[in-house]
Amino acid sequence: MTASGGAVSVRLGPVEQIPVGEGRAFLVGDEPVAVFRPRSGGLFALRAVCPHRGGPLADGLVDAELVMCPLHNHQFRLADGACTSGGDVADVAAYTATDDDGELVVDLVAPRA
Repeated sequence: MTASGGAVSVRLGPVEQIPVGEGRAFLVGDEPVAVFRPRSGGLFALRAVCPHRGGPLADGLVDAELVMCPLHNHQFRLADGACTSGGDVADVAAYTATDDDGELVVDLVAPRA
């Protein structure tokens, strides 16, 4: 883990551990993080727990822009974590995920002291 400019960068292993079109869950410190690798390309990271009833977002269906919670079908934008399915469901935190020469790197916002 490295800290820089208010963010904590965490190396989570090879990008290839996440099959294209799927997501995988990681525990980064105390933070559950889901990283997605949609078929359209890119890497996206969201808080791994649906705020509605705690569904595992990493197990949800993924398309080019959204992940759907497997429990109650609430949808969240991969780019920013916004809930797009309406209702009174909160957004989820979104993090930066990058491919650093084949290694998955996620940047989390460092907690305030």
